[in-house]
Amino acid sequence: MLRVGSSAACVACRSLVSNNMGVKFRIPLQKLHPLSRAIHHRYSGNNNPHRTPHRTAARYFTSMSRLPMRSMKPPPGSGGHRHQQQRNFWVARLAARLLRLRYILLGTAVGGGYTAKKTYEEWKDLLPDFSEYNWVVPDFVWELSEHIDLDKLAKALPEMEEIAKLLPDFEKIGENFTFLKGLLSSKNAGDPALKATDSSTGAAPDTSDKQYKKSSDKEKIDQLQEELLRTQLKYQRMLERLEKENKELRKVVLQKDDKGIHQRKVKKSLIDLYSEVLDILSDYDSNYNTQDHLPRVVVVGDQSAGKTSVLEMIAQARIFPRGSGEMMTRSPVKVTLSEGPHHVAMFKDSGREFDLTKEEDLAALRHEIELRMRKSVKEGHTVSSETISLSVKGPGIQRMVLVDLPGVISTVTTGMASDTKETIFSMSKAYMQNPNAIILCIQDGSVDAERSLVTDLVSQMDPQGRRTIFVLTKVDLAEKNLASPNRIQQIVEGKLFPMKALGYFAVVTGKGGTGESIDAIKDYEEEFFQNSRLLRDGMLKAHQVTTKNLSLAVSDCFWKMVRESVEQQADVFKASRFNLETEWKNNYPRLRELDRNELFEKAKNEILDEVISLSQVTPQLWESILQKKLWERVSTHVIENIYLPAAQTMDSGTFNTTVDIKLKQWTDKQLPHKALEVAWETLQEEFARFMAEYKGKDQDDIFDKLKEAVKDESIKRHKWNERAMDSLRVIQHNALEDRSITDKPQWDAAIQFMEETLESRLKDNESVIRDMVGPDWKERWLNWLNRTPEQHIRNETKNELDRVLKLHDDHTAYLASDEVTTVRKNLEARGVEVDPVLIKDTWHQLYRRHFLQKALTHCNLCKRGFYYYQRHFVDSELECNDVVLFWRIQRMLVITANTLRQQLTNTEVRRLEKNVKEVLDDFGEDLEKKTQLITGRRVQLAEDLKKVREIQEKLETFIEALHKEK
Repeated sequence: MLRVGSSAACVACRSLVSNNMGVKFRIPLQKLHPLSRAIHHRYSGNNNPHRTPHRTAARYFTSMSRLPMRSMKPPPGSGGHRHQQQRNFWVARLAARLLRLRYILLGTAVGGGYTAKKTYEEWKDLLPDFSEYNWVVPDFVWELSEHIDLDKLAKALPEMEEIAKLLPDFEKIGENFTFLKGLLSSKNAGDPALKATDSSTGAAPDTSDKQYKKSSDKEKIDQLQEELLRTQLKYQRMLERLEKENKELRKVVLQKDDKGIHQRKVKKSLIDLYSEVLDILSDYDSNYNTQDHLPRVVVVGDQSAGKTSVLEMIAQARIFPRGSGEMMTRSPVKVTLSEGPHHVAMFKDSGREFDLTKEEDLAALRHEIELRMRKSVKEGHTVSSETISLSVKGPGIQRMVLVDLPGVISTVTTGMASDTKETIFSMSKAYMQNPNAIILCIQDGSVDAERSLVTDLVSQMDPQGRRTIFVLTKVDLAEKNLASPNRIQQIVEGKLFPMKALGYFAVVTGKGGTGESIDAIKDYEEEFFQNSRLLRDGMLKAHQVTTKNLSLAVSDCFWKMVRESVEQQADVFKASRFNLETEWKNNYPRLRELDRNELFEKAKNEILDEVISLSQVTPQLWESILQKKLWERVSTHVIENIYLPAAQTMDSGTFNTTVDIKLKQWTDKQLPHKALEVAWETLQEEFARFMAEYKGKDQDDIFDKLKEAVKDESIKRHKWNERAMDSLRVIQHNALEDRSITDKPQWDAAIQFMEETLESRLKDNESVIRDMVGPDWKERWLNWLNRTPEQHIRNETKNELDRVLKLHDDHTAYLASDEVTTVRKNLEARGVEVDPVLIKDTWHQLYRRHFLQKALTHCNLCKRGFYYYQRHFVDSELECNDVVLFWRIQRMLVITANTLRQQLTNTEVRRLEKNVKEVLDDFGEDLEKKTQLITGRRVQLAEDLKKVREIQEKLETFIEALHKEK
């Protein structure tokens, strides 16, 4: 018979129960000991560990053998034999024992299962909550799971044997920990073995043995530290390999989704939605007195502290322009980091994608960023507050929004604006004042900490350090240069600066060369920290080093802050929207809410309609306006420089010769230019007149400044076709050479034109003389006016010269010297002192009046002279050469007006319309110009309403997506 207390007995019992009793479950061999232990606790009543489960089971089986059994009677008439009765008795007794054993085993299995489940639940409760990291895997990855070949994925994963090789020797680590524990306990309470020796012998311990013990303990501790460091590095390499494989797998998944294998509409990522909200808020805050309290990571630090390098390591690309000590970041750069299948960058206002895996695209991106920075800086300044928005996507990039600010400086150098230091301080404060902004404070580890300016600034903005992450850069240089490495430990523990922070990190961003790649920098950073005594001696913890750990920590803080504050900010904008809508309803109840762009489009259509109206002007109206304005422009030259000099010759032949010469000179030099000037001014005036007429037809006065600016700019840009001048000169020259008046109406029209011109000149001349001599006796009596002394002298001179003209009716246009002397002496005889220049000037006006009066009289005589002119009769009284001159001038005006009208209607009006369209297009693209020209509370209110609604809608979309991701 088998021994019940042995393992073989357990196996035999298990086999017997399963074979003979028909039990459907089998208990594995390796779980027999826990079951036996449960039996032991169930029936022994104590927890003595020295009593083995097999002995307990043996005692139970032995007790079962001692139970009394009732004898069984043979059935009547059976006549059973003794041997048969004895066999039946043993079978029954064995069956009873096995039935009881079945219930015991069943209860033990149930109890053990319950205990195992309870232990599993306790272990599960000890694990951290990973639900916050579900966002790491996008939604579409779950949709793609059914399309992924799991067999290929399983083959791509490392084998268990390979992973087992990377795992440390846990037995050896256990021995080391046991030794360390014993060593520490011996140091605290003393070594009992040594105490026993001392007490038994009463002698002092051997000094050499103590030193040997200490040295061996120290060596053991060093070995233990090295073993732990090697174990950590093994884990790190294994994690990096797995992350690299995961990155490649995610890239494949994203590429498949990018190709549209689901044939679904592409949705924007969560970080892209959030970045759009920040872009809209950036424009909104610049025009409205509200504060943007949405989270973003604000990167601040002293100049050349390594801000840009840290940002590039997080973005995994050298995307920013670099310089040797000079200021490179001249304006805020908002970088939106997100995950994507390809490593690319793109500006908010541009459709070009820069491939960050190609060096030529990286160089082009750096050049574009530098150009945008310099363009945003206004003249006379060094930095700008205008934000440059850039998005970077790539596999494995942590999702967040960072703002890189210009570095804080202590001194303004040559070439900088005097207010550069204060501008950078105020800009940094403005970004850090946001209570939900995460401050990434960058400190240069290679310089003395006391020289830092940014730490005091950050302490003022976040004194409790609830949203600050401190980063110490250039740790490799710091370890090499510092005599006391403990100073670095004090910095990363927050004991050296008065600044508090959520976390402290130490990073290395390269060896200082501009041509280093991101991969080379990562390798250098990993190699440095593996060999650094800072990490080996425990001055730095493993989670405090490398930019990779930094980016993970910053991303976690960013999204935590977003989840805590975004709904509150959405409520703020909802209240702002209600207030703006209420103001609009109260002030502009019957007007649509048109923002600046919509108002500009409305004004643009009105202006184009007004320009088109120029084509509706009739040819007769054009020619009438042109003829009138042209004569107003040239009449003075015709009378003063052509007609009067020729008419004062008093000779017919000399008159015609003088007229021909002067007309030819005038045509060659001045007349075409004057004509084109008149045409251009006429076009401007008509354009302005039509715009003014539209303004009076219930037009919105909010467009007045815009229309005036468009008109001025269009006229400024319009250049008259200069090629028309040559043809116009020829036409005018031919018109002036013609002297043949063909009919009486033309003659009468010329005489009428001459009379009107001379009468107008005579009227002007009378006005000049009246101003010279002052009011006459009637005006002095009626209006109580007096003459000035100069007017009195002029009046006496005028009276004296009038006597000369009465005596010599055919006097020439100029006074002789003796005549001037005579007039002066006559005036002196009456007590009037007069200057000879004044006498000549007065004579000029008097003689002009005398000549014009005689010319008008001659013009009346020429009304009946067409008969003599047509038959070429020579009569001294009816020589009407002056009439012919005015006819030639009049005909030139008619022909010139007709030519200019054709050029206006056929060419210039269309060119002006084209110029207006170009000006409107340019104004439409210039936001600053539109802001200057379309102003008022109504416009600003509509703009704010549009922005707030857009922000609220974007925030609600983002919050909905955020809740889905949770």
